[in-house]
Amino acid sequence: MNNDDLKTKSGFGTVSRRSALKMGVGLAAVSAIGMPTILRAQEGPIRIGHLTPMTGFLGTLGQWAVEGIQMAAEEINAAGGIKGRMLEVSSEDSINPESAATKAQRLLERDKVDFLMGEISSASALAISEVATRNKKLFMALGPRSDVLRGDRCSPYMFCTDIPNTVMVNAVGSALKRDGMVDGKKFFTITSDYVFGHDLLAAAKNFLSANGGELIGDELVATDVTDFSAFILKIRQARPDVVCLNLAGNQVTNFVKQYAEFGLPFPTVGFNLNTADAWAAGVGNLAGTWPTVWYDTLQTPGSQAFVKAFQTKYGKTPENHAWIEYIALKIAAQAMTETGGANTADMVSYFESGAKFDILKDRPAYFRAADHQLIQEAYPFAVKPSGSYSDVHDMMQLGAAVPGPNEPLEAIYPSTDMATCKA
Repeated sequence: MNNDDLKTKSGFGTVSRRSALKMGVGLAAVSAIGMPTILRAQEGPIRIGHLTPMTGFLGTLGQWAVEGIQMAAEEINAAGGIKGRMLEVSSEDSINPESAATKAQRLLERDKVDFLMGEISSASALAISEVATRNKKLFMALGPRSDVLRGDRCSPYMFCTDIPNTVMVNAVGSALKRDGMVDGKKFFTITSDYVFGHDLLAAAKNFLSANGGELIGDELVATDVTDFSAFILKIRQARPDVVCLNLAGNQVTNFVKQYAEFGLPFPTVGFNLNTADAWAAGVGNLAGTWPTVWYDTLQTPGSQAFVKAFQTKYGKTPENHAWIEYIALKIAAQAMTETGGANTADMVSYFESGAKFDILKDRPAYFRAADHQLIQEAYPFAVKPSGSYSDVHDMMQLGAAVPGPNEPLEAIYPSTDMATCKA
């Protein structure tokens, strides 16, 4: 009798040794390519779904975001990944809130990403957050700035890395107060008409009310408006002391170019600006004091090393969204390394633990457990005097970090009274 025909007893009946061997091979194949096993999940790549606007009024910023996060992924993988597991970052154009939600669900269901990152639009970030919450998956919101994402619309699964609107207002406000441009002054605001703009206007009104400023006019502008002449005529008629811009994306660029053409004498300041939009304004069109989360002239060893590496890779100076996406993936990598993988519950717990992160600034950052906001320094920056520069990349002068070195970082952040983020 052939040994392969020897009978073997099992709880499911009697089978031949040959059949048992075939079953063993079959079970091994199922384990390898069928239902994922814990072992396979721990050994395969870590997949990250990255959503950011690559078209529309925020599209220019999204291109910087893709470059920043991909550069970070390459560096992490070159250093061995996360305990040997490589990162796979899939970047997609979020377009608008509806599209962002649809793509987020598809990334989780079809592409089996471990967690989600990205976004700049506050409205789209809210839509992605709802998808992440339903699926109980981590969402690191990297660029949206609306306070409501950290307040009554926050989620146990969402963590925000950019500075919120209140911080931007406080960063600029500290410089304006120092220069005597708030108390007793009349302000006229131009505001982007979506959740980010509404939220920023509320923060601006609170600041002006608390510091003796008077709001004599405010106008809401749809995100697809490109001709600002009607609004500029209203400013000329109102004759404010200061024009305050609460705009987003290429709205800033379009407004300041047209405002310069009108030649009005009323100075402009802004409570929101991304450096790509400042550069796009061109020499001689932008003026005033603005807020920023980071600028390429920040003189720390880590920041300057990042600038040099980015310039070497892409042949250009990094914008603030390239920086924040870069450091955000490094933050996620630290959490994954410390927790042993990309499990959402483990990463949420790690972020809420008060762990410190090197974000290439003078002071380390940490997530505040109550509202899942990354607590960090911010900066005012101002346009240099006309004639003192000839290139847009040399146009801005970075101010001192706020809060000051002897103040707690949370001094400039909104309260957590409305926050419901903590799991």
